[in-house]
Amino acid sequence: MLHINFNQPNQKIHFIGIGGISMSGLAEILLQRKFHVSGSDMKASSITEHLQKLGVPIFIGHCAENIPAHVDLVVYTAAVKEDNPELQEALSKKIPTMDRAALLGQIMKHYPYAVAVAGTHGKTTTTSMLSHILLAGSMDPTITVGGILEVIGGNIRTGSSDYFITEACEYCNSFLKFFPYIGIVLNIEEDHLDYFKDIDEIRTSFTRFAQLIPPQGALLINGDTENLHQIVEHLTCRVITFGTNPDTVMWAAANIQYNKKGSGSFDILFQGKNLGRIILQVPGIHNIYNSLAAFAAAYDLGVSAQDCIQGLYNFGGTQRRFEYKGMYDGITIIDDYAHHPTEIKATLKAAQRYPHQQLWCVFQPHTYTRTKAFLQDFAHSFGDADIILITDIYAAREKDPGDIHAKDLAAAIQKLGKKVYYFSSFEEVQAYLKKHCFKGDLLITMGAGDVNLIGEALLQSDLSTVSTDLSPILATSCCE
Repeated sequence: MLHINFNQPNQKIHFIGIGGISMSGLAEILLQRKFHVSGSDMKASSITEHLQKLGVPIFIGHCAENIPAHVDLVVYTAAVKEDNPELQEALSKKIPTMDRAALLGQIMKHYPYAVAVAGTHGKTTTTSMLSHILLAGSMDPTITVGGILEVIGGNIRTGSSDYFITEACEYCNSFLKFFPYIGIVLNIEEDHLDYFKDIDEIRTSFTRFAQLIPPQGALLINGDTENLHQIVEHLTCRVITFGTNPDTVMWAAANIQYNKKGSGSFDILFQGKNLGRIILQVPGIHNIYNSLAAFAAAYDLGVSAQDCIQGLYNFGGTQRRFEYKGMYDGITIIDDYAHHPTEIKATLKAAQRYPHQQLWCVFQPHTYTRTKAFLQDFAHSFGDADIILITDIYAAREKDPGDIHAKDLAAAIQKLGKKVYYFSSFEEVQAYLKKHCFKGDLLITMGAGDVNLIGEALLQSDLSTVSTDLSPILATSCCE
């Protein structure tokens, strides 16, 4: 394997799938380190446009001719298949290749204090919270996050310190190629069953991730994690737990309260000692857990409690995470990335605290395998919504197997006595909402695909004005 050396830049590195939220961030880090970067993607996006403005040659579509002459390394995403013409060209010419996760791991090796945020849910939000805290503490971190973070003006920040923050995705065991000083495990649940066999295999993967942490480092893990002892019993690093029960965890949230929009505040306790009052600008109990993990990690890195409190107060969310989009005819429009049953429940529970008459949820299922594997779990996750609109499945990296359809999900929800409707196009959804959604209602567009376009179209009152040629920057996985 070719090793990336920041002290020897000017190498030529080509990215297959450079438009992915993670791939683009890595490309930008190397570009700022004076490496020569090029890339290709299946379609143009705001990400590829941004990279082009930075001087990166971008090719739309994949073909062998895109590989630059005398290239030193070709990097590809987990979504790139073996028959990809650019990957085949690199292999035929014996050009070194590396997947995205391996490159991220190589970059992490250059930072003594690398923090990797793992978990089935909450990675982007917790990484963003931690970023805000380290910036408030003047730690000058390098950041790569799977969302657009306003405070850094994008999804990447290149600092000059020894601190590095990144998400750590378990899909395809990607995070097992990392070199974390601090590893965070927010939660462990079934997901990515197109790769993992079952929850036991997923738990084993997270255990192996924890074992990557060196003795001087630390694992920060949710104290509610099932079979926690199995994950931590053979670790050589420090183990730090967080949760809401101060009798069982090291870091705890106590005296939790919520404001009129569902955002939490709480006393943060470290081994029973009150370090101050946290006031969050983002809703839900899940974000209290996320903030606990971020606070604990930053404090372990030497950030003061006051800077941790200020950093969390400054955090207003990231794009597509309970993101306020605007008002349409008295209707509040929120967009959220939730695409797993647990995430849907958490988001809708948080929304119940938000002022509204009726709570509408427009849900776009993400991938066929996930929809089929969790069909009944999905059906039961919409209990807090008054009316659910289901769109067609967003395929992402998959092809339609023909054995699952969005109508199946709508039927399963209907059997539970909920008001649910299926629509085959965004235009039909928009027309229905214009007719039946009224002033005072709360509308949440939900999913990891391009369902956010529906809310944006309502705000513009014309679906045709929302371009689908430039794909939404967060319609891809953090693994891409």
